Amino acid sequence: MRRSIILLTAAAGVAGCNQTVEQPANNVTANAAAPANKAGFCFFKPEETKGWKASLDAKGNITVTGKAHVKDSRYVAQLGEPEIEGSKASIAVTIAQNSGTYGAVEDWWDLKASIPANPAIQAVSVTCGPKSIAELALKKG
Repeated sequence: MRRSIILLTAAAGVAGCNQTVEQPANNVTANAAAPANKAGFCFFKPEETKGWKASLDAKGNITVTGKAHVKDSRYVAQLGEPEIEGSKASIAVTIAQNSGTYGAVEDWWDLKASIPANPAIQAVSVTCGPKSIAELALKKG
């Protein structure tokens, strides 16, 4: 009796390990259609960002450059992942914790990001939180 209870418990445990959790197809579709979360807050005053430029290289990749000022060297300015919608790309400037042992010269961080080649893109918008801080026409370059 004791042996059969142990075997039954072991069999139930092994059977439970192999079960998979399936998500319904409509839930996966809903998750894929959900828009990406944009930053709701801008950490920079208008005078703390400057020098925004966008240029195309020979392969059609877009390079976005600029500068952002962060007073506290524990943090670093950075550009997020680009978002492409129609003929316009947007990229957000934000801050992250500085994992290095140094700060930027006079607290101005040089920012540079690349957007993969897409012939439909005609302009790039640099955003900070909910607002656009620079509208850049593409220059061959």
